[in-house]
Amino acid sequence: MSRAAFPLIVLLLAASCSRHERAADADATAESAPAMGESAAVAAAVEVAPQNREAPMLQGPGVDPSQVASDVATQVDPQRRFIRTAQAQFQVKDVYRTALAIEDEVASQGGFVVDNEISSQVQRVLSRPLAPGKRLELTEYSLQGQLTVRVPSERTQAFLRAVAAQMEFLDRRSFSARDAQFDLLRQQLASQRAQDEQRELGDAVQAGGKLADRTDAIQSRGAARATRDEALIAQKEFEDRVAFSTITLSLRQDAQVRRAERVDVDAVFRDNGPGFFSRLGESLAVGWRAALDIVIALAALWPLWLMVVAAGLAWRRWRKTHPRPAAS
Repeated sequence: MSRAAFPLIVLLLAASCSRHERAADADATAESAPAMGESAAVAAAVEVAPQNREAPMLQGPGVDPSQVASDVATQVDPQRRFIRTAQAQFQVKDVYRTALAIEDEVASQGGFVVDNEISSQVQRVLSRPLAPGKRLELTEYSLQGQLTVRVPSERTQAFLRAVAAQMEFLDRRSFSARDAQFDLLRQQLASQRAQDEQRELGDAVQAGGKLADRTDAIQSRGAARATRDEALIAQKEFEDRVAFSTITLSLRQDAQVRRAERVDVDAVFRDNGPGFFSRLGESLAVGWRAALDIVIALAALWPLWLMVVAAGLAWRRWRKTHPRPAAS
């Protein structure tokens, strides 16, 4: 009995131990679950936090619109009238596309384009052989644009802020608001004087008098009309300059490289030129012609050769009449 019961007792002890281990594992799992939940919550908070945090405002391809803003372009005084001008020089990604975008913006603001000039400036040109009869030409160039636009004065600031989106780097900008009230008053007074003068001359012509006096009065009346018209035109020009701002925009673009395949003219002429014997014959002919030219040139100096011969003969005769003394 003791021997048969012993294995049974061992099995019961092993089963009891396994139950305790499972219970311990379950307790450990239950205790670690809150910790794992807290870790997951922390991780979720870390992931969500950047989304909930207010992200900084990112600047697009343009510059900050405040860089092209100024009170000079917006100040209003009911007792004054300003002639506004602005200049801006900046870098863009594509001069041609930016120029078209600026033209569209000018039209949307109710203005118009005065000048639009785009030019390219070549910096340097490099060339190397590419294939028989071909050369690779690399041209470094830069594009520059110049636009002059007119926009309503009250839309100057809005237009410049819209153009700022096309800028990559602002080099320079300037604003000017010149008070034109006295210039306008001067033109109005000049126009009024011309009208008064014309009316007085008209009264003088109707009053009669000598023919010569009437002729002078008519001529003076014509001059007064011309002065009136010029004053009226000048007044309208000032009013237009007050109503529309004049904005000059200078655009530039990073240097670009143009790759082109060119015909190697020197190589083509060299490959299709005459052969060795033809070139040798031509060289001999050239040398012969050069020798003949030398002979002709020497023949042109015949007076000099004649003098040399005469001097030689005179020297020889003198030697004969004056022999050298014999050596002792």
